[in-house]
Amino acid sequence: MQDDHTKLFHKLHISSLLDLALLVPSGYNDTTLSKELMLGNLLTAEASVKSVKKYGSKLQVLFDLPAFRRKVSATFFHMTPYHINTFIPNSTHFIQGKLSEYQGFLQLSQPKKINKPNCIIPKYKTVLKNSEMIELISSMIFHEKLINEGLTTREANTLLMLHFPTDLGQIYEQKNLKTNIIHTLKTIEAFNHFKKLQGKRVDFPATVALDGDEKVFIENLPFALTNEQLKTISEIKSDFADINKAAKRMIVGDVGSGKTMVILASAVMAMPKTSVLMAPTSLLALQLYEEAIKYLPKEMNIALVMQGKMVGDYREADFIIGTHALLYKDDMPQIDLVMIDEQHRFGTAQRHALEKLSSRGKTKAHMLQFSATPIPRTQAMMDSALIDISLITTTPFSKNITTKLISKEDFTSLLSHIQEEIQVNHQVLIIYPLVEQSEQIPYQSLEEARGFWENKFDNVFVTHGKDRDKEEVLLDFREHGNILLATTVVEVGISLPRLTMVIVVGAERLGLATLHQLRGRVGRLGLKSWCYLYSHNKTNERLESFAKTMSGFEIAKLDLQFRNSGDILEGTIQSGQKFRWLNMATDEEIVENAKKRF
Repeated sequence: MQDDHTKLFHKLHISSLLDLALLVPSGYNDTTLSKELMLGNLLTAEASVKSVKKYGSKLQVLFDLPAFRRKVSATFFHMTPYHINTFIPNSTHFIQGKLSEYQGFLQLSQPKKINKPNCIIPKYKTVLKNSEMIELISSMIFHEKLINEGLTTREANTLLMLHFPTDLGQIYEQKNLKTNIIHTLKTIEAFNHFKKLQGKRVDFPATVALDGDEKVFIENLPFALTNEQLKTISEIKSDFADINKAAKRMIVGDVGSGKTMVILASAVMAMPKTSVLMAPTSLLALQLYEEAIKYLPKEMNIALVMQGKMVGDYREADFIIGTHALLYKDDMPQIDLVMIDEQHRFGTAQRHALEKLSSRGKTKAHMLQFSATPIPRTQAMMDSALIDISLITTTPFSKNITTKLISKEDFTSLLSHIQEEIQVNHQVLIIYPLVEQSEQIPYQSLEEARGFWENKFDNVFVTHGKDRDKEEVLLDFREHGNILLATTVVEVGISLPRLTMVIVVGAERLGLATLHQLRGRVGRLGLKSWCYLYSHNKTNERLESFAKTMSGFEIAKLDLQFRNSGDILEGTIQSGQKFRWLNMATDEEIVENAKKRF
């Protein structure tokens, strides 16, 4: 690419020819000469001045239209020296204006003089001048080049028609782009995204192939795994068998979909080699350790490593569970499988340290990442160009949760319901939008509300993101509490088996994914549960849609419909990019077809 083109690409924030080709015009100046006189339409024609009259600030010009052998009267309401000097008797011009009729006489109101007749000039909305943009497109966008980029003939022709139009009737339908053109632009945009990701994925040889047998472990579980859990385990097993390519897989599971069993099966498949699981909090690490002790074969040596607490000897362990504290142990054994729970909650430095821990020369340990934030299938397909992805969309048992929008007038009945749940030894979680009072938010804060709850109920616990003891508070609440007042700090992962009610204050302020995570805290063991969305405004389309579905993957789609779509996985090359044509909530088939081309 020439240097000046490189500078222009930089200005336009684009990096490829298809990026440029997708910057299609926002509109056109059409100076094609009219073939007939149609009232109400734009008339573009050659016209010679027959007479000129001035009326105050108005100028009236009578034009002769040789192509139609008719005369037309044109009125310029704000006469300027330009008009007087331009439209002089016997001069000939090309003019354009809306054609009307008055008492049998043709009229034009404020027509424009056209300098470039009989052409269609694209209008681009970019940081460049329109003339610069036209020049750049003309010098770089050709049929052959577009075909070389991998487009089909039809796709290339569509782009050329948009940039170099000869007939706007082929492009527009009632002033909107034709449906088939929009579909083609979406397809090219998806294709371009995959094309850019191609070659961005970097794979390394594995430290070792893992071939431990998970069948006995699965057979001995006191419950049956779902088909999606089994499919995911099978995909991981296939990854582990390849010594030429270390596994790099993201397992995305809905709240309560049973990702823990996939983690434990993976640790069994790693045997007799050592595996590590890193969790973002001590609470989650402890929970996973408890599950591992409960379900893994007794001969497996399991260790727990947290700040201030260690169980077992990690140097001799088959499976090490811990927080980021395990990154700072300088006598760790050789690791051949690294698993990360809620990967996005670790900082760059921590992820780098983990990478170092799992690397030996040019080989790397197998890597699995787990996320409880469901993503739409379109997103999963997009990101699968960089990392293998397994989706677990079903749950082992269906939860019995009622979701309701409530407001101030429902508060008395809400208090009664809270009392009923506590009487049967169930727990209640109340989420506040912030810790301290703020004039910007029309809801009570945690600190303002706590007095009311502490006076009315026993065993009220309080925690929030800045609370250094939050993990101890949550553990204490799990055993002894009735009501927990918190901010969204409890959003991910903690298992509270007796929790049957969550109340979210100012629910409209939170994203749907966060609301879904909060709702996922209740009904963990199938108990009848409730999620109350407290808002000053009960008519909220977004919250109403949320209340109607329990599927995190459906909610991820809804989230995209209510906000612009962008990439979710960190590390994608167009992180945060907003697609101009693609709708990630609805264009699953287009994305799937584009992916098949690679």
